[in-house]
Amino acid sequence: MKKDIVSYSCEELRGEIEKLGEKAYRSRQIYAWLHEKGAVSFDEMTNLSRGLRERLSQEYMIVRLELAAHQISRKDPTEKFLFELSDGNQIESVLMKYNYGNSVCISSQVGCRMGCRFCASTIDGLERNLTVSEMLRQVYEIQRISGERVSNIVVMGTGEPLDNYDNFVKFVHMVSDEHGLHISQRNITASTCGIVPNMRRLAEEGLQITLALSLHGSSQEKRRRLMPVANKYKLSEVMEACDYYFQKTGRRVTFEYSLVEGVNDKDEDVKELTVLLKKRKCHLNLIPVNPVRERNFKKPDSKKALEFENKLEKNGINVTIRRERGSDIDGACGQLRRRFAVEKKES
Repeated sequence: MKKDIVSYSCEELRGEIEKLGEKAYRSRQIYAWLHEKGAVSFDEMTNLSRGLRERLSQEYMIVRLELAAHQISRKDPTEKFLFELSDGNQIESVLMKYNYGNSVCISSQVGCRMGCRFCASTIDGLERNLTVSEMLRQVYEIQRISGERVSNIVVMGTGEPLDNYDNFVKFVHMVSDEHGLHISQRNITASTCGIVPNMRRLAEEGLQITLALSLHGSSQEKRRRLMPVANKYKLSEVMEACDYYFQKTGRRVTFEYSLVEGVNDKDEDVKELTVLLKKRKCHLNLIPVNPVRERNFKKPDSKKALEFENKLEKNGINVTIRRERGSDIDGACGQLRRRFAVEKKES
């Protein structure tokens, strides 16, 4: 079986190329083709000899993602991509254009096993982890299709990145490598539902990424109602891990809070969130929940959401309501992939 050349770090690729009897500078040329220019075939590598290109194509493969669907929002500068992997599985990515630059949201797994009640990504469970190359390729393909440079990455698509820990950490190193896209680690955010041991492990990696915790409940009991992972890790343990991440990295943690009407948008939630967050250097993102047809959760109306935000602000919490993007193009995690899967079964 051919080896996945896109998943090799710069150093690993040098070792591979030296085994072929080539000089080290060839590995830098190949790495640049793969990770700066996003080459999808060895034939594109015109500064390599034909003989070397043939040898590379015999021993290695360049993982490709096939575009299965591409939706462009009429409401805001947001585009959603459904990519098909070589094994037929599908993943989602999103491009969001802002004044400060282009941000992509990528997936880290095919499906998800975390089981959060309001999320479409987890309905069919976890299929498998994505490889490093499949994570990188989402960024490269979006750059190629859009013709625009990506400056920010959020690993908040389908999957739990800390459940695919080693591949996720290697992805961060490679996408921020000076020989690749060289995206600042400070411009990379990863979302976790709270896998405590791997949060603590990540704090020790020496990375400068932002960690976003999917909080969604103001107490242990409410969190358990919405997130099965809370049955394994108590809220107190999760918050201690967040404090440890800040202590080790100096990077403030972002807390994600999906607002569900009648479930976690009451005055008692304001009080509990205030106790939980007031003494912590952090930011709270309120996200009116995206309705999923398999679930019966609803988002509060904009007036109720604004009142919730204002009460938290008055209590000294650094909080914003995240602006909804791509609502007309299955913008929420897992929605586009889920719709295609359902349509395929019904056809």
